[in-house]
Amino acid sequence: MEYVKLGHTGLDVSRICFGCMGFGEHPPGEKTWHISEEQARSLIQKALAAGINFFDTANVYSRGSSEEILGRALKDFARRDEVVIATKVFFPMHDGPNSRGLSRKTIMTEIDNSLRRLGTDYIDLYQIHRWDYHTPIEETMEALHDLIKAGKVRYIGASAMYAWQFMKALGVADKHGWTRFVSMQNHYNLIYREEEREMMPLCRSENIAVIPYSPLAGGLLARDVTVETLRSQTDQVLHQKYDRMLEHDRVIIDRVGELAAKHGVPRAQIALAWLLHKPGVTAPIVGVTKEHHLTDAIAALDIKLTPEEMAYLEEPYVPHPVVGAL
Repeated sequence: MEYVKLGHTGLDVSRICFGCMGFGEHPPGEKTWHISEEQARSLIQKALAAGINFFDTANVYSRGSSEEILGRALKDFARRDEVVIATKVFFPMHDGPNSRGLSRKTIMTEIDNSLRRLGTDYIDLYQIHRWDYHTPIEETMEALHDLIKAGKVRYIGASAMYAWQFMKALGVADKHGWTRFVSMQNHYNLIYREEEREMMPLCRSENIAVIPYSPLAGGLLARDVTVETLRSQTDQVLHQKYDRMLEHDRVIIDRVGELAAKHGVPRAQIALAWLLHKPGVTAPIVGVTKEHHLTDAIAALDIKLTPEEMAYLEEPYVPHPVVGAL
């Protein structure tokens, strides 16, 4: 396993981040691509054995069940100081007022709930899941700074927003002497490269770690577009992200297949290798619900793409509607 500093911090993280969105319970009879705790524990144990130390979840994933599963597994399989736990806050966790967003009240409530579910005294990387248009960014940044000072959080990060919003948050922190964001978890892959316009240059300039989500576009970059999976049949968010531009993206997906055949590896390894070659990318967040998701991600670290192969994958891209920064 390769390790890298998380942006301008001294924190060492594996170059593959294990994504836990697919963990958790759902109502009986509901068809879903999520996996059980037993299956998740086995995958977490294998990831730890392979040297992965970076795990990402969120309070909203399966309404807290993902955090609970991850917390129990890490407690059983690893020492707390050996792992880096990242979670997120923003989306509603209950009905009624103050159930969502980034107000001081919500942040202070949800950090304690996440700590309880994860079974830990602190969270290594606490991230705002989206931009809150209804709360002053000063209120949010001060609350996050207070979590750092209270010892409940080690570092803070952000996810899925416009570059101007991210820069505003950094500026507010600098102005008041509050803790800065050290990472950006953004939507970035071979068929969604809008982040290259503003966010990626900003992160490189500010030495912000980039930990992209959906590195395989929900599996589209890991298979032929005609192949259906349980996730493609049941994940409506996946369709909202990619259906509109799928006809344009087919040629890129096909080129991933061509290079995969040339290298004699699964498509997922080529798509992840492309991302790992991109300047500024720290650690893609790979959602793991099957063992081959894990082995492909690790193997991608060893694949070297030539400049010509990188250009071949990138050349067909056309501008896409913004997805993620809502």
